[in-house]
Amino acid sequence: MGFFGKILAKLGIGKEDAAPAPVPVPVPAPVPSAVTPVVAPIAAAPAPIAVVDVVAHLEQLAAANPQKLNWRTSIVDLLKLLDIDSSFAARKELATELGCPAELMGDSAKMNVWLHKTVLARIAANGGNVPADLLD
Repeated sequence: MGFFGKILAKLGIGKEDAAPAPVPVPVPAPVPSAVTPVVAPIAAAPAPIAVVDVVAHLEQLAAANPQKLNWRTSIVDLLKLLDIDSSFAARKELATELGCPAELMGDSAKMNVWLHKTVLARIAANGGNVPADLLD
């Protein structure tokens, strides 16, 4: 599991929430004749993504945490709230995993801003209900 996968798991988003794999549809045996019809297998519809209320989950964690953590604007506080390593090395690893532009990697403040926005956007893309004002 990658670094971002740990974030999703802490939020309750991930494979353990996924629907079981679809049952394969049997393809009928070919009928012997001069012209054999081509039968394509029926593609199963993708399983819907279960939506997780990320804000409610994080607010609940923040209320139970003795530290005042501003997860809405700080990647460090977001990681701390999820009890994930928030060190510079860990954030750099996460930024590399998520494809942070090289010109931002040398400036920790710019990297952190990019990382926070990207993490929230990726959480939303994976089934997290993240309000638009946090994605701007």
